[in-house]
Amino acid sequence: MTIENQNSATVEERILIVDDDPLVLEHLDIAVRSFGFVCVKANNGREAMAILEKEWFSIVVTDMVMPEIDGMQLLEHIKSHYPETSVIVVTGYTGTFSYVDVIGAGASDFILKPFNTDELEAKINRIMREREMLRKLEFLSSCDPLTGLYNRRHMDKKIREEVHRAARQDYPVFLMLADVDNFKSYNDDFGHQKGDQLLIRVAEILKNCTRTDVDLVFRHGGDEFAILTPQVNAAQVARVGERIIATFDKEALGKTGLSLGAAEFARTNDKLEKDVFAMFSRADKALYRAKEEGRSQLVFSA
Repeated sequence: MTIENQNSATVEERILIVDDDPLVLEHLDIAVRSFGFVCVKANNGREAMAILEKEWFSIVVTDMVMPEIDGMQLLEHIKSHYPETSVIVVTGYTGTFSYVDVIGAGASDFILKPFNTDELEAKINRIMREREMLRKLEFLSSCDPLTGLYNRRHMDKKIREEVHRAARQDYPVFLMLADVDNFKSYNDDFGHQKGDQLLIRVAEILKNCTRTDVDLVFRHGGDEFAILTPQVNAAQVARVGERIIATFDKEALGKTGLSLGAAEFARTNDKLEKDVFAMFSRADKALYRAKEEGRSQLVFSA
């Protein structure tokens, strides 16, 4: 089963089932597949841990009483290493683990053996609905409602993550700041509705002129946008900027244009946050120069 979220990305819902009893494992496998989900089997907790290292799962359905690594240890491992994965505990009534124990340890639900297939399906579907609701809420909290781009709040988080990874793996990252030239005049002449349509079109151009799932495009605020481009050199950034400006100019939207300022991230011995701030400051100064020197152009920081 797949679910389409708000930003049109399709999420494949995968379920890992864990039980040391082959008959129970087969019963679970048949049931979960009949519900329409992708299902992977593990014969014990250790095997489940090995599978989790290589594959992503929405839900783990696990027995509690197993040799070597029991269900409680597996649950604690999942909550520690894969906190976004939900866990349903399936166990016989032994008194070893209570409902309070497993829910307190982070399980999403609890079901007793011999389990009823309808009950299992209901619990899985409830968790899937909750997960989808959380995905939508997370997207809405990170999305600019007008353009559909990531917003300023999400930009700060994603840029910190990307530059940290770049510094660790030693690859270049460039930041481009874009600003619509004469936007206020365009708004005054044609009205705010037309101004909003222009911003939407700018967002589309930025997305179309950058690499899907590689470059990050944000609405920085007002008529300002930001693009983070990892693993590129200055010449490649220049070509991207020129393509963006040329595409926008073809729109012939009054006297508007796009000015861009670019800066490469540079790691120093200072705190990472200060290096990120310095990159923004240099890109902003380059953007200011682009506007001072004639607009509708890309300028790199000195």
